[in-house]
Amino acid sequence: MTILGAIWNGAGDLLYKILELLYNLTSSYGFSIVILTVVIRLALYPLNQKQMVSMQQMQKIQPKLKMLQEKYGSDKQKLTEETMRLYKEYKVNPMAGCFPLLIQLPILILLFQVLRRPDVLKVFGETSFFGIMLSTSVTSGLVKAVGAQPTEHIMAVFKAIVANPAGLANVGLYLGNLVLLISVAVLTWVQQKMTGGDNPQMAMMNTVMPIFMAFICLSMPGGVMLYWGLSSLIGVVQQYFVMKHTKAEMAVKPTLHKNKPAQQGDEDDDDEYEEDDDDEYEDDDEDGDEK
Repeated sequence: MTILGAIWNGAGDLLYKILELLYNLTSSYGFSIVILTVVIRLALYPLNQKQMVSMQQMQKIQPKLKMLQEKYGSDKQKLTEETMRLYKEYKVNPMAGCFPLLIQLPILILLFQVLRRPDVLKVFGETSFFGIMLSTSVTSGLVKAVGAQPTEHIMAVFKAIVANPAGLANVGLYLGNLVLLISVAVLTWVQQKMTGGDNPQMAMMNTVMPIFMAFICLSMPGGVMLYWGLSSLIGVVQQYFVMKHTKAEMAVKPTLHKNKPAQQGDEDDDDEYEEDDDDEYEDDDEDGDEK
């Protein structure tokens, strides 16, 4: 076994021991996963907060980026320099949105593997949490409901359902997981909508990502979906307050701009553009001073 493999297995064992510890405190594996989710979100709060603020700042400076593209569109080097200067001035990192996801993915994969371990399956058995089967997925629940051979293959599951549709009456084997899957897809759509706003370039992602997440969740154990769904819900609430704060900041700008004295005299287009651009930067500086 490689060193990396040993570290990965050790991390999986640690995660299982944490779940066992939480279970001893709560007597519920479902609540153990909920507490684990909240603890991880609290630990990642500063990073997530920074990422969300950065994303909102990106939307805030979109008009300025467009103006730079119009002005320096033919000079790629100058456009890059000015764009980076703008990012630096507003403390924006275009790659910030990737960091929390890169941290969350290993945790998600570890939890998936932990809930798939034979020794864990024996302990979890048919454990449920508000109707969610923690150790089984939507597809495996559907297969059990219709009395078919265990499989995670989507087409095989579909054929089994067609062969015995009456088996779907056994809703207790899959309904809770199915509702959770739909909730994860909806939360993904909400997050994409809040992130992209009315940006037409993000419209495709708003449609694709929820469908993609729903497809991935079909074979996820209910415990993993519970973690991901609750984590997404907390993320939506956090992002809502970040957006609310950002909108309150931007609402101050029109008043500041309105109080500025009107410019007199005719100027050429380039001078007028430079002056407007500077005014906008001054407005942002005034906002920072007021804070």
